[in-house]
Amino acid sequence: MLSRLAENLYWHGRYLERAEDLARLINVNANLNLDLPAGLSAGWEPLVRITGSADLYRELYEEVSERQVVRFLLTDERNSGSLKATLEFARENLRSARDLLPREVWEQMNSLYLKGNEQLSGNLGKRRRHEYLRELILDCQQVAGTLLGTMSQDHAYDFILIGRYLERADMTTRILDVRGYDLLPDASEELTPYESIQWMSVLKSLTAYQMYRRHVRLRVSGNDVLEFLLRDSQFPRALMFCLRAVEALLTDMPGDDKQALRTITRLQRNLQEATLTGLRGKALSGLMDQLQIELAEAHDAIRQSWFPSE
Repeated sequence: MLSRLAENLYWHGRYLERAEDLARLINVNANLNLDLPAGLSAGWEPLVRITGSADLYRELYEEVSERQVVRFLLTDERNSGSLKATLEFARENLRSARDLLPREVWEQMNSLYLKGNEQLSGNLGKRRRHEYLRELILDCQQVAGTLLGTMSQDHAYDFILIGRYLERADMTTRILDVRGYDLLPDASEELTPYESIQWMSVLKSLTAYQMYRRHVRLRVSGNDVLEFLLRDSQFPRALMFCLRAVEALLTDMPGDDKQALRTITRLQRNLQEATLTGLRGKALSGLMDQLQIELAEAHDAIRQSWFPSE
């Protein structure tokens, strides 16, 4: 398999996961603002920080409001990380490698893109926006499921999975970085009566709420959520699960360069040894920043090993 096609498949995995994660993030935040009592709001600015586009947003918009943030994240052509752009990137990367894939996968991805292009070109009201994003999440999962059920489990498929798991790991750390910093300030303040609702929204942003209640069986609290989303080895969106999945995939990859594998192994060790109990504010943000740096190093090592510049 040519390195160019391997890179296309890797980025398709990342972009499809990114589109699903962004759609869920917007819907969960909208629901959170409805669940909170009058006068208390989670706001929309955290979503801009989670996506790493705060600087660009400030250049383009003078104030933060639901309408402007949603427009920026969904359709703004000046934002290369918008949902509309992400769907286009996912489709184009898959199109470049379509000869390696079952025809049904390409048809589903193309349909997903065309549907998004149509829906996002119009003026979405809140209710229709919620319905479309919910449908998009299911469509993304359908593409992933069809790949699992119909594509040969060879290295081509492995590159899609590596991209998906790295993107998922990155999103988990980003959500915990921003939401955790806001909900676990350095000052030893009394917990607000609605903090558990906000931690529930963190779990729902990663479709983790039911599995958290099944395995942890405690009231929703910051330290327990951190432990579950970072170190649980069975939940597919927990950071440790993603890292172990990438490690297993990299172990079987061809080539003698093991830098990416060493980086992922080191990341797992650092995560396992990190002190999570009582972690707050700047210390929590510092840990998430370090994990994100190491995830970026893993991406760079993968690129250098299997996607060399032509």
